[in-house]
Amino acid sequence: MIEQSPKTTGSRRREQTRAADEARLRQQAIGVRLRQLFDEVVNEPVPDDFLEILRRADDSSKGGAR
Repeated sequence: MIEQSPKTTGSRRREQTRAADEARLRQQAIGVRLRQLFDEVVNEPVPDDFLEILRRADDSSKGGAR
């Protein structure tokens, strides 16, 4: 069996910690971008045709179809 020296083990732990930190940073960047995209979509205007469809559906559900 090959025993690892404390120096090798410490080096491996630093590499794992660095890789985990990089993964967290990537995930954080993805989360920020997804929030930006979501905000852009939420703030887009609703097309008039779609609003009309919603009005008709609302009217028909109330019994006042046009």
